[in-house]
Amino acid sequence: MTLLLTRIDNRLIHGQVLEAWVPYINANCIVVASDEVARAPFQRTLMEAAVPRGIRLVIGTLEEAARLLGGPELADRRVLLLLANSADALALHRLGVHFPELNLGNMHGGDGKQRLCCTIALDPEDVENLQTLEDAGVRITSQCIPSDRGQGWQKLIRNLKE
Repeated sequence: MTLLLTRIDNRLIHGQVLEAWVPYINANCIVVASDEVARAPFQRTLMEAAVPRGIRLVIGTLEEAARLLGGPELADRRVLLLLANSADALALHRLGVHFPELNLGNMHGGDGKQRLCCTIALDPEDVENLQTLEDAGVRITSQCIPSDRGQGWQKLIRNLKE
């Protein structure tokens, strides 16, 4: 298995991923690792319907995804790994899925979250999770679409530290 891109995007499967990222990285498999989505039949059905033929879609819990990504089943696949949030990224990493880079695509706002740019809103837990990943050697960048220039996540949080 070749893990081409690991991306946090709370929308998971949507047009930007399917029309920009999949062709850009030439992925032939998308793995959605989310305990919440794995247990939501309607959401799973919508995602399955959106993914074009020829692209394998696997939706599983974090533990299922870790086993799958560490096993032989995807050996011949070029994988785009999608996660809904920073907690899932850290949990998956702790389960043994070691990705060298993490792309922050879209992290919606909410209670206690501070908007850092048009697509990224973080709270202290997100910052802690991302810092832990970075300390473990994961390079973290923010990049909406392939044609955008990636930017280190630390640049985004400067305002939080001031």
